[in-house]
Amino acid sequence: MKRLILAGLVLVLAGAPGLMAQKGKKGDAPAAAQADQPKGPMPKSKGEQEALVAMFNAQSKPDDLIAAAEALLTKYADTDFKDTALFFEANAYRQKGDRDKAQVFAERTLQANPKNFQASLMLSELIAQTTRENDLDKEDKLTKADKYANDAITTLSAAAKPNPQMTDQQWEDVKKDLVAEAHDSLGMSALLRKKYDNAISEFKTSVDGAAHPEPAFLVRLASAYSSAGKYDDAIATADKVMNDAQTPTQIKQVAQSIRAGASVAKQKAAAGGGAPAPPQVEIKKQ
Repeated sequence: MKRLILAGLVLVLAGAPGLMAQKGKKGDAPAAAQADQPKGPMPKSKGEQEALVAMFNAQSKPDDLIAAAEALLTKYADTDFKDTALFFEANAYRQKGDRDKAQVFAERTLQANPKNFQASLMLSELIAQTTRENDLDKEDKLTKADKYANDAITTLSAAAKPNPQMTDQQWEDVKKDLVAEAHDSLGMSALLRKKYDNAISEFKTSVDGAAHPEPAFLVRLASAYSSAGKYDDAIATADKVMNDAQTPTQIKQVAQSIRAGASVAKQKAAAGGGAPAPPQVEIKKQ
């Protein structure tokens, strides 16, 4: 759902040429032009505007996006879009599978703008997804992940619509989906802590609260049900994922694995034997 926010920013930039023309009519007087500008980030020159457009146009190719973002930050160090450029780099590195650099640039994004909820969400997800059961600093990592998730929820609650061309309902739906991502991350933390009831609650909040629930939320909910010994709920939830024609094959395979594990565990529990430990679920963000 982050892509919806990024698309909204593109529409803001699409209106920049007209605004730049208005500035030219003012006689290149920065103070007067600034007084006429709408609130929010704006390019300060034609060159910066072109660098921004080049960066947005490079989103489909991570390496090109990184280069374009660096070019913008190097040539226009005072750009109002510093946190946007840094977040784009973080997202590009995530697409490349370089989680360490993704985390570094997401942290730099928050240094530039502590209210960048997309960076907070990314950090929460990255940390939760890369923390392992036997990490000596597991609790410190999960505490940090939870803080980023809760920061994102708090910021989103007061976040203004990033683009006036979006309807209020569209923005509300986007916020619901982003808040759902934050609860999904909180659920992952709870699952790693073996607080299964908390994990179930967080994942259900993700599923029920999202305007467009992601199948990954349901997969993790199924895993939490299985871990809690609620095998019928795990099987039913996994079936829901597997029976949805829109679910990607990779996620269906994970759901199938969880279902199979829950079925075996249910049989063993019925026979009085111990249930096997469920596999750790990891679904990479695209």
